[in-house]
Amino acid sequence: MGEGLVLVVAFIIFVIITLAKGIRIVPQGEEWIVERLGKYHDTLHPGLSIIIPYLDKVAYKLVTKDIILDVQEQEVITRDNAVVVTNAIAFIKIVDPIKAVYGVVDFSEAIRNLIMTTLRSVIGEMELDEALSSRDKIKARLRESIADEAVDWGLAVKSVEIQDINPSESMQKAMEAQASAERERKAMVTKAEGIKQSAILQAEARLESSRRDAEAQVTLAEASAEAIRRVTSALGGEDASMRYLLGEKYLAALNGLAASENAKTVVLPTDIQDAVRGLFARGKE
Repeated sequence: MGEGLVLVVAFIIFVIITLAKGIRIVPQGEEWIVERLGKYHDTLHPGLSIIIPYLDKVAYKLVTKDIILDVQEQEVITRDNAVVVTNAIAFIKIVDPIKAVYGVVDFSEAIRNLIMTTLRSVIGEMELDEALSSRDKIKARLRESIADEAVDWGLAVKSVEIQDINPSESMQKAMEAQASAERERKAMVTKAEGIKQSAILQAEARLESSRRDAEAQVTLAEASAEAIRRVTSALGGEDASMRYLLGEKYLAALNGLAASENAKTVVLPTDIQDAVRGLFARGKE
């Protein structure tokens, strides 16, 4: 009786295990690859499926939703020997599960390395400025370059996005030093230009001042000459006109001395009488 109960319990356990191995429920968004005796046999789609226990086994479980692959950061040398640091992100989808598992050992790692290699090749053909400003161009060339390989692996590359593309730390320091030197150069040029313009303006101002002084002196000389001619004409002789003009100068000088606050004593010249006489000589005549 005891041995019979043990056999029944063992049989029940065996049936349960067999049913568990034979019944498979595939969730939505996945496909399972079934191998029979080590060889591909079938692909299980979402829903309830039955396989032969102990002969069939689920070898691979694949996600058929979009897969996000993060491509690690790497240093790339551009055509003008500048070093940039870049990374990317790829969106792929499994369209042929059989090729995805039997066409390559690890499709995720294969796509990731393919993108890294292609990215180095694409950026290596560009100069630094072009690489930093051509994300769309790099993205398009990446997708075009890896599309054929992806098809062979049962994959569809939906998009490849460049996350970051920046000069390396050493390159950034060099660019900052270059920019600083350029700013200093422009500041020095601006300062020199300002000094030059200032010197030009000062020279022009001195030239204008000298020209005006010369014109004033010419005008004054012409006025003096005209005054002398008129005095000569009025007094009827050069000696009389000279005495008249000297008399005016004497009186103007005496007026200035008398008007000075510091003047204590006024010294009169000895020939003041002749000068005054010259002023009134014409009246007496």
